Amino acid sequence: MSNPLAMAAARLTPERRLLLEHFIKFAIIGTAGFVWDTAVVYATAPFVGPYWAGAISFVIVGTINWVANRWWTYRHLSHDAMHKQWVRFLIANAVGFVLNRGTYFALVYTQPYVRAHLVLAVAAGGIAGMFVNFFLSRRMVFR
Repeated sequence: MSNPLAMAAARLTPERRLLLEHFIKFAIIGTAGFVWDTAVVYATAPFVGPYWAGAISFVIVGTINWVANRWWTYRHLSHDAMHKQWVRFLIANAVGFVLNRGTYFALVYTQPYVRAHLVLAVAAGGIAGMFVNFFLSRRMVFR
């Protein structure tokens, strides 16, 4: 019997196949971003507290993820000047920021267990913002 996943992939149009490829690459970078995000939060939280650590990390890791997506996920596209695209990325991901860090802040504020284990807030925030970030990045940044 054939592999159902391979059969489903064979039925995809070239446009949908490219969309799926972009999403998978975006998700891989996002997963690596989760690791970087967690590291930055844990490295900075003792000095600035968990709220500022979350905000600082979002900017640092957002920049790393933008560069990685520019060079890997969307390498086949012609790109605007880096500074213009980076600003668009940050603007586009402001909605993702609200979902991501809103979830992070709410959990840190309301859940003592999460406050003691910040990785849980980082993961929940990342999941909350991932789909919005992907959609807006495709529409506004990497076009």
